Amino acid sequence: MLYWGKIAGIVAGFSSGKLWLALVGLVLGHQFDRGFEKASSQKRAETIDRTEHLTADFMRSLFRTMGFLAKADGRVSEDEIRAARVLMHRLGLGPSGIAESIDWFEEGKQPTFPLHDTLRRLRRDTARNTELRTVFVRLLLEVALSKKRLHQRERAAIWTICSELDIGRVELAQLEAMLRAQKGFRGSAAGNADADRVKSAYSVLGVDRSSTNDEIKRAYRRLMNKNHPDKLTGAGGDAEMATEAAKRTREIRGAYEMLKARRSIR
Repeated sequence: MLYWGKIAGIVAGFSSGKLWLALVGLVLGHQFDRGFEKASSQKRAETIDRTEHLTADFMRSLFRTMGFLAKADGRVSEDEIRAARVLMHRLGLGPSGIAESIDWFEEGKQPTFPLHDTLRRLRRDTARNTELRTVFVRLLLEVALSKKRLHQRERAAIWTICSELDIGRVELAQLEAMLRAQKGFRGSAAGNADADRVKSAYSVLGVDRSSTNDEIKRAYRRLMNKNHPDKLTGAGGDAEMATEAAKRTREIRGAYEMLKARRSIR
């Protein structure tokens, strides 16, 4: 939560000697804080969804630590495994990258996994881009919060991770609240409708959630090439066929644009 805009607005208002101007300053400052916080949140989201800058060392640390955290309560749940796989696809990993990430996840589950050494190395590697530490914790939380409740040992492990990465309790609480709010939206009527639209987009392109980003790109290009109105007209199709083809290409393009945004396809 940001307060600097409110403080500046109140101070500026009181300096005029008029209470009503202080109130106006408070309102304007609140709007500034909201806008700044929204921009900062958007920047964090963009950082999380941009994956080209995530190094192999970052990914290795991420999935090994994820395995450690999933095992912290003594058992890795099906929800955690499913969420980890969804994340692998969202990060645009191909078959070899997914296989490697699964191996790292399994390494993290082992009692000999050196958690502290792994996190200290990550902290050194992200010294010039501390935002990546927030990305790291958020991705871990996405998987950890996929099940109904966190065990006390998992919470202790999460705090150990945050402490090593210089992430405070307030920032951790904000991340968890944001992710829980998103999870609540997905379970609401609006969230279900949104999920149906995403499911329909996969169906339109003839792919599914397990498809890689490259596979989705190829499916889109193949369908656009097949259904392009100019191609049908050139092949002797009538006006009705061309109209139907144009409708189909709009549907294909809309489906691809939705998945492109959701999965950060480039």
